[in-house]
Amino acid sequence: MKKLLAAICAAGLLISGCGGEEAQEEAFEDFPTRVKAIKVLTTSAPLTLSYSGQVVDRDEMNVQSKVSGSVVEKYVKGGQDVVEGQRLFKIDDRQYQSAVLQAEANLAQSQTNLAKERVDLHRYEELWQSNAISEQMLTNQRVAVRSKEAEVAANEAILQKAKDDLADTIVYAPMSGRLGIDDVPVGTLATAGNTPLATIGLVDPVFVQFAVSEQEYLRLSRQEENPNAQFRISLTLADGSKYPYRGEFAEYDRTLGKETGTLTIRTIFKNPDGLLVPGMYARVEIAGLSIPNAMLVPERALQQLLGETLVIVAQSDNKSAVRKITLGEKIGSYYIVKSGLKADDWVIVEGLTNLRDGMPLEVTQVTAKDMGFSFTTDEKIFDVQQNATK
Repeated sequence: MKKLLAAICAAGLLISGCGGEEAQEEAFEDFPTRVKAIKVLTTSAPLTLSYSGQVVDRDEMNVQSKVSGSVVEKYVKGGQDVVEGQRLFKIDDRQYQSAVLQAEANLAQSQTNLAKERVDLHRYEELWQSNAISEQMLTNQRVAVRSKEAEVAANEAILQKAKDDLADTIVYAPMSGRLGIDDVPVGTLATAGNTPLATIGLVDPVFVQFAVSEQEYLRLSRQEENPNAQFRISLTLADGSKYPYRGEFAEYDRTLGKETGTLTIRTIFKNPDGLLVPGMYARVEIAGLSIPNAMLVPERALQQLLGETLVIVAQSDNKSAVRKITLGEKIGSYYIVKSGLKADDWVIVEGLTNLRDGMPLEVTQVTAKDMGFSFTTDEKIFDVQQNATK
């Protein structure tokens, strides 16, 4: 009996050695592969756009002196918050005080001269009425009075200018905001209208700017015109934390960049605690958009081969079919499909990795909730009604 069993086993080994591999492949091809498939999703898909943004001052300007001279006193320090009209610097005012005194003296002298000429004019008018002087002498005196009046007016203007210069030796904050730390030290020689003494900018609210493509700009513009559109603009900071305030669209640049082909957009965010600092980078996310009648497949169903994106479809005859597709935006666990699939296709998401057409399948139909697919990473699982499962 033992010899008979050994002979049977030996015969089996001979058979497997002569064409046994082909027989095994045919046997495996006849045996269906167990897979899970999900129906292509066609819906109005929520879209969140994400950009790398940078915080910029809402307004920024250089603080300069209106008069020239050495900085002799500082009333503030770099990085300090200031209010409009607050004193910042003092310019050496000695020469301007002297100019005021000189202008006052010149004005007093010209006023005295004017008074004398007016007295002479009054006397000349009386003499002319009694024919004691010629009309030409009276005319000449009237011209002399007008000349002295002009001299007084000129000296008044010079005095006013001297007083203004003296007042301008105190440099005030032109706006409320925060000073930069690039303020000049005491002793700096400031040239009027040329030497920056400090920079100042508003820190609440602030702009966050980023660049969008032409297509994304058109999408945002059209969505913004929709009265039902509700944009939600949020920030993710460099440490991964979420900024607590939402932003709003503020400004659009007037032209696309010639080299980049992008458009700069600015959003505005409240910054009461001063957490956002100009120059800081953050991730800007714009939610509230939607793509109507979008066709989506899970990322898990995609396979890459020689630069092409492929999916495997479970056909109605329970056999596999490889399809080449073109992708659009990524939305959570999904990608938008621009071409290559139909709305009633079922794509395999688990169980088949070999790209082969015509393989027999044992298909288990699943839903997005079954597989944990969602439109965003932090929202509840999107529970899709799969009509074809019924």
